[in-house]
Amino acid sequence: MTTISIRLPDEILHEVDKIAKDLKVSRTEYLRRAILAMNRKVHEDSRRNRIMALSNRVRKESMRINAEFSEVEHDPEY
Repeated sequence: MTTISIRLPDEILHEVDKIAKDLKVSRTEYLRRAILAMNRKVHEDSRRNRIMALSNRVRKESMRINAEFSEVEHDPEY
């Protein structure tokens, strides 16, 4: 396991310490969990954005196809 050193504003560190104490975990464990939670959120947000982009592409294509069917449906020659 690698050790890192970070600088935090005092108010953030005080909040970290308070929450860690309330959860009955060490500061290190709390920060480890916070980093893991942030990593999960970043991955979930990225996945959601990719899905939304693909959904929009599919929606546009579906609308185009629906418009073509609508034209055929109302064309007396078909």
